[in-house]
Amino acid sequence: MNFRRLLAAAGALAVFLALIALGVWQVQRLAWKTDLIARVEARLAADPVPAPGPADWAGLDPRDAEYRRVTVSGNYRADSDTLVKAVTARGPGFWVMTPMRTTEGWDLLINRGFVPETTRNDRPLPRDQVTVSGLLRMSQNNGGFLRRNDPVGGRWYSRDTSAIAAAQGIGPVAPYFIDADDRGDEAQPIGGLTEVRFRNSHLGYALTWFSLAALWAGGLIWLRRRGRG
Repeated sequence: MNFRRLLAAAGALAVFLALIALGVWQVQRLAWKTDLIARVEARLAADPVPAPGPADWAGLDPRDAEYRRVTVSGNYRADSDTLVKAVTARGPGFWVMTPMRTTEGWDLLINRGFVPETTRNDRPLPRDQVTVSGLLRMSQNNGGFLRRNDPVGGRWYSRDTSAIAAAQGIGPVAPYFIDADDRGDEAQPIGGLTEVRFRNSHLGYALTWFSLAALWAGGLIWLRRRGRG
């Protein structure tokens, strides 16, 4: 076998191995995603637990904390809503993010729910102490909708807890927020609109890569046999 044929054979083998490697990687991703979905579904079905306080913040792992059902009691800070751009099953509008001082004396942000663009000012704030149950969500930094947050201009595209707190002049807040549950009425803000969906197409991707590897190998075998004919 001359050098050119050897080089071509090495290249063909490299392509085949790369296709196989991509298929194996997608199988590994499938196992990871399946486990993630199972863990999140278990959290959604569990009873609420107290929201993590400052002593737990440094150790929060998004893989274990996200979508955990939690509950917290405290008082909302008056006149401190931040409206964050949102698109939900009810159409375009805003999430209403409101700081809460808990009964333990620390602060966090509550996503009280959704308000449509046309009724964005209809979002009454409870003045008395309240207890909120909902889903723990980790801070969403760097904006969204392909736009960065603009605190100076009051334009928010993601629920970035530290940036919102800084714009409100609030001290340290939890590195997460709580998506409040539906209160069972139609009063605004409307809670319980969190979408918990995980795209899981890894099996299809794996089959695609393995099929391409098989086609590549089959094509090489056909060319080799043809060359011998």
